[in-house]
Amino acid sequence: MHRAECYVVTGVSGRTGAAVARTLIEAGEHVRVVVRDPAKGNVWARQGAQVAVADLTDVRALSDALSGARGAYVLSPQHYALDDLFARAETVAGAIAEAAVAARLPKLVALSSVGADRPDGTGWIGMNRMLEQRLGGIGLPVTFLRAGYFMENWAPMAGVAVTQGVLHSFLAPLDRAVPMVATADVGRVAAEALCEDWIGTRTITLEGPTSYSPNNVAEAFAQELGKPMLANAVPESSWAEALSHGGFSPAATAGFIEMTRALNSGHISFASDTGVDHRKGRVPLDTVVAAMAKA
Repeated sequence: MHRAECYVVTGVSGRTGAAVARTLIEAGEHVRVVVRDPAKGNVWARQGAQVAVADLTDVRALSDALSGARGAYVLSPQHYALDDLFARAETVAGAIAEAAVAARLPKLVALSSVGADRPDGTGWIGMNRMLEQRLGGIGLPVTFLRAGYFMENWAPMAGVAVTQGVLHSFLAPLDRAVPMVATADVGRVAAEALCEDWIGTRTITLEGPTSYSPNNVAEAFAQELGKPMLANAVPESSWAEALSHGGFSPAATAGFIEMTRALNSGHISFASDTGVDHRKGRVPLDTVVAAMAKA
């Protein structure tokens, strides 16, 4: 295919991929988005992006989507309804690695997470580590963008917060701050990193302007809504039941519990990530909370 040199972006149906694509388009870069459903590419085509159709487990289709690109933003979508979500993540990681080599891709930025430096005990974050492990061995320039806890992860709790004045939290203790980041900042920093040049593999850690605690989140909702807000730590004994209403498979539920325990114990933190490029986002918590409160 004869296509203008561009940056390829996967995951554009999600928040970070969409933010990467928007940032690059607004900067005047040529962009090719990868979608599984052709209809989901229409909105990007209207913005001038090329559209490639590929499943992230299809090496041939993915290799073609990456062909001729200047670089790519990749991630491993996590399918929480599947019993074999970890096996699928391993398959996706292998397919991305194989396709990148086949396409002779000059460089990649891969979305990862705080805690991906830990070999075990991190639940869902183990899927990010799988992607890092596979891409780290292919001999291409790769940036691992280890993002903090997404501020938008509070969205499922926003409805009850708005209607009942209670913010339920799996994170505890309620006054303990953890690195959080807006997905808009993740997309912006990923796009910026993709336009940079580097040799070998590198790691960028990313959090927001500061760290935030569940109490800070409750305070942001209170400020936005103009009424008192109580932060409530959900007992660990109730976690599985709470997730059962969200369509999570047993394996996904177990992964969430292990990850959350690790966050609450401090096993997952940026403290163990040494010798990396640590960056801070621009979007404050109250901006994200304001959007969630209106949704």
